[in-house]
Amino acid sequence: MHHRLKHEPTREGPTGTTGTNLTHVETRTTDAVSLLSRVDEMVAAGRSEEALGLVAAENRRRRDPMLERELVMLRHRSFQPRTEAVPAHTPVTASDPSDNLLEIEAPELDLEVLRAHLSIQGCVLVRGLLERQRALDLAAGIDHALEAFDAYGGEGSEDDEGWYFPFTPDPGRYRVGGRRKWVRASGAVWTADSPRMLASLTDLLTETGIGELVTEYLGERPALSANKCTLRRVPLDTNVGWHQDGAFLGQEVRTLNLWLALGDCGTDAPGLDLVPRRFDEVLPSGTEGAMFDWSVAPDVVERSAGSVGIVRPEFRAGDALLFDHLFLHSTAVEPTMTRERHAMETWFFAPSAYPDGQIPLAF
Repeated sequence: MHHRLKHEPTREGPTGTTGTNLTHVETRTTDAVSLLSRVDEMVAAGRSEEALGLVAAENRRRRDPMLERELVMLRHRSFQPRTEAVPAHTPVTASDPSDNLLEIEAPELDLEVLRAHLSIQGCVLVRGLLERQRALDLAAGIDHALEAFDAYGGEGSEDDEGWYFPFTPDPGRYRVGGRRKWVRASGAVWTADSPRMLASLTDLLTETGIGELVTEYLGERPALSANKCTLRRVPLDTNVGWHQDGAFLGQEVRTLNLWLALGDCGTDAPGLDLVPRRFDEVLPSGTEGAMFDWSVAPDVVERSAGSVGIVRPEFRAGDALLFDHLFLHSTAVEPTMTRERHAMETWFFAPSAYPDGQIPLAF
């Protein structure tokens, strides 16, 4: 029997916590310091994955900004690329495209449904993956993260509440450079730079069953990417461009993206334009009329869409779209739109085929 998504429990806010008094904060901080001293010993003994599980469980029991910051680094340090042989990943077999964008309710999503929809239309539209209020609470968390980035000039602060704290990857292997400022200019921040939101994300991936489903789909427990997981508040003057993420990730990667709408969008807030058909290769990019060297020109999009055409679905807060690196899509924005769009984008990668240029985080 294939895994089927779990019912998503009601949570109170993006962190699942309520207010607390100073005594409780002091107690939590003391407990966190004690726990992290044990974690240092475990990491030194080569038990990083075990340490990650211990800290994550304690943080779910009682949220603590210090633990959430530590979790980001532990996820980075715990990543291990697989070198042993991985069971063959059966490719998605392309099916005839549908005349309509197919959609399902969250309880219907399992491995067979995921693979079938990817083969037909390159994506699966899932209604109601999260309860509406939880989605709106996560949107408020994005606002907090963006405000904290701006308040600290992107540098973070030791005494913040975990909404923004810049993640520092292994400097010997990964370079951040000016990427943060470029991401912020587009109306986003890296999820890894918001310890509180990354903790909330990994919790919801577990609670909804998405993490387990992606593990089944990839054939191995996935890893995330610090530079491909983002918290987005899309401005109304955003630049748009049709693209497949495989244009810069590479055609041979094994990946799946969870795009999660945290507010109603597609009508008066920017949504997504989609070509709901399966592509088995990266289309030509950077040709005449393309906005960027990695984007697909409008005439190529039109020819590639064929009779299926372009679709602009209306998303409700809590809806999700799952797709891989070959899916053709674009931000949908019009001059008549009046609201910014909140969304979370989370890319999963198979560790046995982890792409160059991505900064890994263990899931």
